Amino acid sequence: MKFTIGWLREHLDTDATLDQIVEGLTRIGLEVEGVENPGEKLSAFRVAKVLSAERHPQADKLQVLSVDAGNGPLQVVCGAPNARAGMVGVFGAPGAYVPGLDVTLKVAAIRGVESNGMMCSTRELQLGEDHDGIIELPADAPVGTPYPDYAGLNDPVIDVSITPNRQDCMGVRGIARDLAAAGLGTLLPITVPVIAGEGPAPDIATLDPAGCPAFFAQTVRGVTNGESPDWLRRRLIAIGQKPISTLVDITNYIMFDLGRPLHVYDMAKLSGGLVARKAVAGEQVVALNGRTYTLADTMTVIADDVAVHDIGGIMGGEHSGVSADTTDVLIECAYFDPDHIARTGQALTLTSDARTRFERGVDPAFLADGLAIATGVVVALCGGTPSVAKTAGEAPQAVHFVDYDPHHAETLGGLVVAPERQKAILESLGFTVGDDWRVGVPSWRRDIDGSADIVEEVIRIEGIDAVLPVPLPRAPGVARPTATPDQLLERRVRRAAAARGLNEAVTWSFLSRPQADVFGGGAWTLANPISEDLKVMRPSLLPGLLAATERNLKRGAGAIRLFELGRRYLADAERPTLGVILAGEKRPRGWRAGKATAFDAYDAKAEALALLAAAGAPVDNLAVMGEAGAAWHPGQSGTLRLGPKTVLAAFGMIHPRVLKAFDLDGAVAGVELYLDALPARRGSTGFMRPAYAPPALQAVRRDFAFLVPTTLPAETLVRAVRGADKAAIVAARVFDVFAGTGVEPGHQSVAVEIILQPTGASFTDDQLKAIADKVVIAAAKQGAVLRG
Repeated sequence: MKFTIGWLREHLDTDATLDQIVEGLTRIGLEVEGVENPGEKLSAFRVAKVLSAERHPQADKLQVLSVDAGNGPLQVVCGAPNARAGMVGVFGAPGAYVPGLDVTLKVAAIRGVESNGMMCSTRELQLGEDHDGIIELPADAPVGTPYPDYAGLNDPVIDVSITPNRQDCMGVRGIARDLAAAGLGTLLPITVPVIAGEGPAPDIATLDPAGCPAFFAQTVRGVTNGESPDWLRRRLIAIGQKPISTLVDITNYIMFDLGRPLHVYDMAKLSGGLVARKAVAGEQVVALNGRTYTLADTMTVIADDVAVHDIGGIMGGEHSGVSADTTDVLIECAYFDPDHIARTGQALTLTSDARTRFERGVDPAFLADGLAIATGVVVALCGGTPSVAKTAGEAPQAVHFVDYDPHHAETLGGLVVAPERQKAILESLGFTVGDDWRVGVPSWRRDIDGSADIVEEVIRIEGIDAVLPVPLPRAPGVARPTATPDQLLERRVRRAAAARGLNEAVTWSFLSRPQADVFGGGAWTLANPISEDLKVMRPSLLPGLLAATERNLKRGAGAIRLFELGRRYLADAERPTLGVILAGEKRPRGWRAGKATAFDAYDAKAEALALLAAAGAPVDNLAVMGEAGAAWHPGQSGTLRLGPKTVLAAFGMIHPRVLKAFDLDGAVAGVELYLDALPARRGSTGFMRPAYAPPALQAVRRDFAFLVPTTLPAETLVRAVRGADKAAIVAARVFDVFAGTGVEPGHQSVAVEIILQPTGASFTDDQLKAIADKVVIAAAKQGAVLRG
């Protein structure tokens, strides 16, 4: 919600400075998102007089002007058809930035004639769309005056973030009311004109009391719909609205001024009376945004005898919109049910300023007055003769009462406020307070439901910064753990990842469709996404990490070690997952290390095993099986499984096709841990570290060298060796691999170290030989032969 200080002061009599107003807004719960002064960007432009105008010697459509902007005459080349001697306009000297052209002026030769700046049009200064000629000011405009000062453009614009419960502050008057209650001025009375209507009232009705309980209307005949006056255009432009025509601008102005959406119909384009009704399923309407919408039978529309002309409370139709030729209009002022508006807007994915207000709830008691104000402004600016107003239906009863105890400000809000002060605060906000503290809620405060809401009003106006921080009472005894096993698991894995030197990232849960397709496509598509690039729920955590990797590498990062703990969104459920990306230099170049070393699939496997171990997975029982999928490099990826079906992790190098989609060069390794696939620990809700019990006897190490086919996975050989004697062999690992001279083609020599741990007594030579024989036999079953 944007407004200017000058606009605010039409509702608030105040001497407060801009800083005081901004601080006051934030203090009472209306967060200020930004403040800008539109006049600042035009501060370099001056009111100037054209002293003379002569034809350019080299161009028939150009003139050479002598311009005085207060510092003596300057030569300016101008192509505007209305430029002439004696006129007063707006001049930009060299060095001035022209926002409409996105250029900074400088001295330049135009067709051989030097030009020192330019005379400007409204479009060039972004003050309108007129570009047929330069701005013409009254002859008595003071030459040399900064144009923003002369035109009243130095009116700061405040942008306030309105929370969904404060529908009353979706208009400047509501904000002024809050500031007055906070002591920053006095709320000025609102003027409602008395319209003496002539002629018959418009033919309207409401056949949908649930969606449109009340429909008020009034016609004005004989209007002239031209360009809005400067004051109205400047206000709309200041808050980011595009002026269209006087009639349309009036409805927009009243909506932002009083929070009262309206709509104006061209009566020449209507056939019969207007009625609020439910749409017929399949009916279509071309809205003012030029798009065609197909309607459902749950949606409220405004229609005549022939067609639909308005998606009720959201957007009008293109066919019945007013134009420059409009002479007779019907002004609609209706109340639409917030829930109906919200459902219709969501179904059509259609947003508008009117919808924003109606779905939050506009003031149901401000129909007749809102219509009278709108009609009065139309007559004042466009002329015409108003008719008698017509009402159809009845707005819901908005005023209700809350039984309130002033002591709740202390017991619930934590602040002692005198009852007299509380009463004054509430009355300044429009509440009524009886002697028995029965509080009447104003019609524009749909958010007030009970006593706690009254406390909130008192505390925010009195000052929430005055509430002292008081610790909550602590229950005696040892507190019970509140974290679930899943939360404990995530904490443990997060700490382990950070301890291994990985940096945590938090990326969007949404992807673009092309990014999702690279990872097999997304099962869930958002109906109302933030943008087209954030439309699909992610099927993997890797796309977000790859995008982050691309950004960091392009900013000069040498090594990327990222992890993220989040959810994948699959067709059946949300899956807790840990993603890891390793990119760039694993080890930088150096005088001892030599060339820089990149990450490989083994680095990814090491991260996967370490994190699975931290999660409590039985890593000694895991098998490496198959490739990880289409997004992974074939032959350089795999899965870690507990049994043939339970996949705990995927690891390896990312496929070059995926890297190209994310504009990444070089090799990138990755890991995905599927936390929901981890086996649950029996008899424990946490991850307790077992008690440390060092063995009493020293371990024995033995080395074996086997000749094995190159097709035999080393993991298979190690698993077979380790299982040869499960009681004695506690660990086994490959420590050397050799192929070449002395090894027959198609084979390789794999050296395995085993660790034997005695328990009751040390191993004898015969026991060690028996264990060695078991190891050789187990390896032979896998096609391995002990080398001599």
